[in-house]
Amino acid sequence: MDDSYSVQTTAAEVSDTGTLETLQALKDGDTFLVADGWGDLKGGADGLFDKDTRLLSRFVMTAGLARPSRLSSGVSRDNVFFTAHSTNRPLPPMGGRSAPAGVLHIERRRFLWDQRMFERVRMSNHGIEDVLLPLAFDFGADFADIFQVRGTLREKHGTLHAPTHDGRRVVFRYTGLDGVERSSCLSFSEPPARLNGTRAEFMFSLPTGKGVDLYIECGAEACIAPDAGRWRENALQARLSMRRRRRRGASLRGPRSPLFNQWLDQSRADMALLTTDLPTGPYPYAGTPWFSTPFGRDGILSAWQMLWLDPSLARGVLTYLASRQATEVSAFRDSQPGKIMHETRGGEMSALHEVPFGLYYGGVDTTCLFVALAGAYAKRTGDLELIRQLWPNLVAATEWMRDYGDSNGDGLIDYARAAETGLSNQGWKDSEDSIFHSDGRFPKGPIALLEVQGYAYAAWLAMADVGQRLGDARAQAWEDHAHEVRFLVENKFWMEDEGFYAIALDGDGEQCRSIGSNAGHLLFTGLPSAERAARVTQRLLSSEFRSGWGLRTLAKGQARFNPMSYHNGSVWPHDTSLGVAGMARYGERDAVSMILGEIYTAASHFHMRLPELFCGFEREPGEGPIAYPVACLPQAWAAGSAFLMLQAALGVDVDALEGVVSVNNPTLPTGVDRLTVSNLGVGKSRVDLIFERIGEGTVLMPRGKTGDVRVQTVR
Repeated sequence: MDDSYSVQTTAAEVSDTGTLETLQALKDGDTFLVADGWGDLKGGADGLFDKDTRLLSRFVMTAGLARPSRLSSGVSRDNVFFTAHSTNRPLPPMGGRSAPAGVLHIERRRFLWDQRMFERVRMSNHGIEDVLLPLAFDFGADFADIFQVRGTLREKHGTLHAPTHDGRRVVFRYTGLDGVERSSCLSFSEPPARLNGTRAEFMFSLPTGKGVDLYIECGAEACIAPDAGRWRENALQARLSMRRRRRRGASLRGPRSPLFNQWLDQSRADMALLTTDLPTGPYPYAGTPWFSTPFGRDGILSAWQMLWLDPSLARGVLTYLASRQATEVSAFRDSQPGKIMHETRGGEMSALHEVPFGLYYGGVDTTCLFVALAGAYAKRTGDLELIRQLWPNLVAATEWMRDYGDSNGDGLIDYARAAETGLSNQGWKDSEDSIFHSDGRFPKGPIALLEVQGYAYAAWLAMADVGQRLGDARAQAWEDHAHEVRFLVENKFWMEDEGFYAIALDGDGEQCRSIGSNAGHLLFTGLPSAERAARVTQRLLSSEFRSGWGLRTLAKGQARFNPMSYHNGSVWPHDTSLGVAGMARYGERDAVSMILGEIYTAASHFHMRLPELFCGFEREPGEGPIAYPVACLPQAWAAGSAFLMLQAALGVDVDALEGVVSVNNPTLPTGVDRLTVSNLGVGKSRVDLIFERIGEGTVLMPRGKTGDVRVQTVR
C-alpha cells in the first residue's frame, strides 16, 4: 500500500502494543486514538494523535494497585464509541476491610469529537458492603511526530516542557524545532486526591448498589472542565455526524440473515469513520492508525469503489486533489507540474522537511487515476459543471502524463524516484521488494508498471469522451493516444508462453516476467483484448492466485513469493475487488460471485471488518484466514471492496449522462437470495433495485422510480 516508511514489514514483526485483533481505534477528522483492549495508552505505537502529532502518549488506569480484570471491550457498530468493561481485582484493605475481586463493575466509555477525547469512567458496586476504591491514572505527552512513532529516528528534538497542573487538570507543552508550540490538556471532572505532572490519584466511596461517574477530556490547547452535560452534548454531536456520513448516497440491504447485513453495515460504517469532511468536500482517509490522512491513490480508488452508491466521495476527492496539484519541479517532493499528490502530512518532521511527506508526489499512478476517476464521475453523475471547473487541472494532468510521466519517450508511464528520501517503488505495491524479474533480480529504472498503463489508457479515453462533450478540439488526439497505449501494452507486456502480462518493464525495456495480481487491475480498465482477458481471468482463478479467501498479490511459485509478506503473496481485499470488477467487465459472473462469497467469509472471521491485508495461506477446512498483525484496521479501500465486488456481481452500470441504469446478467453470492439497492440517484432521479434469486438465475425488479430514468437489463 502507501506505507511511506518501513514498507518491508512482515507478519513476524508485531508491534509490542498489540496486534490486529487487540488494538482499538477511533477517529474524527484529523484526530485519531489507538489504545489496547483496556483503553490504555502505554507509550508504544498507541496514543491520541492530532494532525500527525501525539498529544497523549501514556494513559493507564489502575484500580487498587493493579489493572482491573477485563471482561470485554470493543468499538460500537457505528464506530463512535469505544467501551471496555472490567471488574476489580482484590482491593487493598481500607479501614480494616478489603473488597474481594469481582464486586465492582468499571466501564470506560470513550469517543472523539472536535479534536478531543471524551471519556466516562463509570464505577458500580455490586457487592453487599460499601467499598472504597483507589483509582489512579498514569499519563504523559511526548508530542512525537507520527514518523517517530513508526520508527524513524531523529537526532534532534524540540523542547518538552515540564507539565503544569492545578486542582483538576494537567497541561503539556512542547516547542518544536519548527518554532511551533504544541500543547495538550488533560482534565478531570473531580479533583484528584493527589495530582502531579504524571499521575492522578482518586479515592471513590461506593455504597452498595450505587455508582459514581468520572468524566475526563483530553485535547489540543485549552481545557474545559468536563461534566455529564458536556459528555452528553458532544456524544450526541459525534453520533449525528457519523449518522450523516453513513447515510450519504444509496443504501444496501441483504437477506434476512443478519451476518451479510452486518458486513455491509460495518463496511459502510468504516468508510464513514475514515471520511473527513474537508472544505473541498468529503475525503476518505486511507486508514487508521498509520494512514489517517489524505492519500491520493487510496482516496481515488476508495471513491471509485463507492461511486455507484455515493458519488459525493468522488467529487470531494477530485476537488481536493485538484487543489493540491503540483506546479513546480522538486526532487525532494518528487513533483512536477500537473502531477497529483500521493500523500500529505501535518507533523513537525514534515514541516522541517526531515521527511518529504508533508506534500509528497511520489506515486506514478495517482495522476492517471485522477483523470480516469473524473471521467467515471462525469458518466455516473452527469455533473459536467464540476468537470468544467476541473478542466484546467485535468488537462495539466494529461500534460504531465505526456511529458514527465513518460521519461524516456517510449509512450509508457514510468517512474524512478528523484531523491533517496522518496519511495523506491511508486505503484500501489510500493515496498522495496515488490517489483522484480522472474529470477528475483530487482530491475533497473525507470520502471513501467503494467497496471499504470491501464490507468493511463482509461485516463486518455476519459479525456476523449468528456472533451468531446465539452467541445474540446483535442478529444480525437486523446482517443488516439489511448489506442497507442493499448497497442504498446499488448505488444510489450504480453507473455504468450505464460498466457499473462508481465508485471513491469525495466529501464532497458526488458519484461519483468513475474506473475502478479497487477493484471487484474488491467482488466478493470478494459485494456486487454477479450481473448487475452479470458486467459488472464483463467489464471487469476487458478490455485496459484486463489487462496480460498481472495486473490493473492503474487502467484504461488514465483520468486520472492511469501504468503506472510506485505505485497508478495498476501491477500489485499481492494486488490481482489479490482480484479473481480475487471473479470466482470469481460462478462465473468459466476467466478465473481464465488470470490465475493470468499471475501465475505473472510470478513466474518475478522468480526465483519476487512483489514488492509491478511496472509495468503491456503484456506483450510474449519479454519479462518491468518491475520497480518500490523495491518491497518479499518482501511478505506478494504471497506470499499464489499461494494465494488457487489456492483461487479450485480452487473450494475449507471450512466447519468444518458439517464440509464443498466444491469448485465446479475448474480448473487451463495447464501444471499435477495439484495435491495435503495435510493439510487441518477441525476435528479431516484430508483430502487431489488435483486432476487429465482431458480438458477437472479432477476431484477425496479421499484419506486422517480424522475426520468430508464432501467434496462442486458444479457
